[in-house]
Amino acid sequence: MIRRILSTLVAVVACIQVCAASGYDLVVVGGTPGGIMTAISAAREGCNVLILERTNHIGGLPANGLGATDITTRGATTGLFLEFTERNYQHYLRTYGPDSRQVKDCSGGYHFEPSVAEQTLLQMIGAYSDKITVLLGRQFDSDPANVSMNGRKVESIRVVERTSGKVEEYSAAIFIDATYEGDLGAAAGIPYRIGREGRSEFGEPCAGKIYRHWGVQFDKGEKQVHNGYEGYESDGTTYQGDNAVQAYNYRLCLTTDKTQQKPVVKPAGYNRDEYASIVEDVWTGRNTGIDMESVTAEMMEANREALKKGGKTRIPGDPWGMAKVTNMVPLPNGKTDANNQHMAFVSTDLPEENWAWPTASWEWRDKFAQRLKDYTLGLLWFVQNDKQLPEQFRKECQRWGLSSTEYVDNDNFPRQVYVREGRRLEGTCLFTANDAIPVTYDQRPPIHGTSITASHYALDSHAALKREEGKVHLDGFFGYESKPYTVPLGVMIPKQISNLIFPVPVSGTHIGFSTMRMEPCWMALGEAAGIAAAQAVKKRLEVQYLDTEDIQKILVGHKATLIYYYDIDSTSAEWEMVQMMGVKGYLPGWKADLDSAATAEDLSGWRRLSGIDIPGGMKTRREILTYIYSRIR
Repeated sequence: MIRRILSTLVAVVACIQVCAASGYDLVVVGGTPGGIMTAISAAREGCNVLILERTNHIGGLPANGLGATDITTRGATTGLFLEFTERNYQHYLRTYGPDSRQVKDCSGGYHFEPSVAEQTLLQMIGAYSDKITVLLGRQFDSDPANVSMNGRKVESIRVVERTSGKVEEYSAAIFIDATYEGDLGAAAGIPYRIGREGRSEFGEPCAGKIYRHWGVQFDKGEKQVHNGYEGYESDGTTYQGDNAVQAYNYRLCLTTDKTQQKPVVKPAGYNRDEYASIVEDVWTGRNTGIDMESVTAEMMEANREALKKGGKTRIPGDPWGMAKVTNMVPLPNGKTDANNQHMAFVSTDLPEENWAWPTASWEWRDKFAQRLKDYTLGLLWFVQNDKQLPEQFRKECQRWGLSSTEYVDNDNFPRQVYVREGRRLEGTCLFTANDAIPVTYDQRPPIHGTSITASHYALDSHAALKREEGKVHLDGFFGYESKPYTVPLGVMIPKQISNLIFPVPVSGTHIGFSTMRMEPCWMALGEAAGIAAAQAVKKRLEVQYLDTEDIQKILVGHKATLIYYYDIDSTSAEWEMVQMMGVKGYLPGWKADLDSAATAEDLSGWRRLSGIDIPGGMKTRREILTYIYSRIR
């Protein structure tokens, strides 16, 4: 027995020594876009990086159907994310020509086919092939036994090579959790949040249990006029917190092009009962949109009669055909990014059944992934074939099929579940809804001096519960507008662990996380994480003691955006100055307005911030700010 124990210890030590000898400065768990940008950013700073990806493909959701980029203000997030979109655009430009439909449909590279996203990310990694190693089929199981700790430091982690079942161990100076689930951080002992905070905890709009028509913006007590009437929260809203996790789905790549189409086949275990309520929704035009407030029972019966005569829906805002159950955005080459239809009571999301995912084993997750696939294919088959649906509706749905040119090694179906929200690891900063919405009307959200990216997307959550009788929508579904905001470094820096950074399972409330969870923001956080990791390696610092300004300057030097302004971009000669002064509070408005004369209020505020007397003769904001910056940087 002692001999066996000694033999095991020798093997472990040998493995650690081999891994250390391989020279990895960073080990990134998760080949998501956030993980990839972390690796590229660190490699650009001279680090040797290892990416461990569980599947046989890198790229996360953009390589698995999320081809319509979730960003409201283009230019709010730049850096490596902008390089990604530009490479997509150049692909379509080179391949099809400037006047092609493909170039138009790619929307400047922000809309792309899954295979193109994967190709682009591989090219970006390939530019640093001497610094970045990618190992596919490596599964990290979120178990403390798979993390070797030395006090506050992660010494090594263990993964399973999925083909052989062999356990491999890797050590590094810095570890990155780029998983959608927060698996590494949790195994290392970082506290985390799951579920929904109540409204009373942080005073956030849409927090906790909530029902609202799709299209309603404000909460109860806040007035919104839509087409002449006011919209408020609906019956059942309590704002209470719970452990509910917003629904997951697959982002489908559908097409009507018969030359590149695979027909939908009824899956094994098909259960019509799961979709039967759609029948009445189609006949009556019932949906979850705010326009339903003005729809009467008589209007819905008139709709039924119109459909009996071969017509289409007459109900305001009611989607028709395949759009009734999927929200489709055109992609190049006749393909679509088909997401959950927010106006539907039954769509590609599968609420409730995913609640265990964030903390479940991969065995459970794989079973759910297959369940979700079968459910999704069953949904498509139902709307194309069920005899209780109007014939003209079925025929419209039958125009669509899976793209036969995508996911060719996976039966033309996405390889990854869209995990919208897993664990939210505890950082030194907690991002809430209040960090993404204006302080007062038309002003900015709070400006974080430690910002490492700007970003912009609505506060956005999918359902937590399935359809309930009498409710206007599914519990938990909302969209609430934000403004371009800043993200502090602390959302991905743990309080306890000295050498782990988490740019994907970031620190936030359910509502705060709901806007940061978009891939552009994750890519930007990854870029910042790579620089932060490189700084920690070079300066031998614990991640809690990094100099944020050093990270910011490197980011700005690579044309990343720390704070968004309407009137300036990275081509400006004053880009660095405006970005660095902006996060310090010198330019609190939406415009830098550099050519305007400085006001007395400007001068007073700048003197207070800088402690510098401004020489006479300087008039414009550009002159004065440049002068101050030259003395404080």
